[in-house]
Amino acid sequence: MFRSKERWLVIGLGNPGAEYERTRHNIGAMVVSQLASSNSAKFSNHKSRADIAEFKLNGSVIVAAKLRCYMNESGGTTKALADYFKIKPDHLIAIHDELDIPFEAIRLKIGGGDNGHNGLKSITKTLGADYLRIRMGIGRPVGAQDPADFVLKPFSSQERGALEDFISNGAGAVESLVTNGLDIAQTRFNS
Repeated sequence: MFRSKERWLVIGLGNPGAEYERTRHNIGAMVVSQLASSNSAKFSNHKSRADIAEFKLNGSVIVAAKLRCYMNESGGTTKALADYFKIKPDHLIAIHDELDIPFEAIRLKIGGGDNGHNGLKSITKTLGADYLRIRMGIGRPVGAQDPADFVLKPFSSQERGALEDFISNGAGAVESLVTNGLDIAQTRFNS
């Protein structure tokens, strides 16, 4: 299924703007920033309403993207990037926050439902569901806090202590997925 020496589009889901930058909902954008940084790539403005960084990883070309649209509009920008770079869904990786996975846990999969995630819902509506996902666990809120409010809050002080390693592991999951394929990456990262 995965051929090397090809182009991959890696979307880090999040919301634009300083007020959302360090929130749980933006973990995907944080991972993409780390991925680009660890590969010495710089972001530049792309006409598709995204900032992109391109680099090579074991012979494959990676287009890492942070979208400049709100989560529920992710599909249009993702489709524009996929069309521009001629990337099929099996070479599209969406990195996103996941409420139903404990904080720091990572799960990789292809296809499936959106589980109420507006970014995934928007991408699936425009491109279909058969793209790869790296699900970054943020856990559920304690008590009666609304999950919609929870995802838009910054990480707790305790979580921030582990955040750097968590983000690095997310970037490592992307590299493993591109280099080794889904089965090997799942074995390594799906705990």
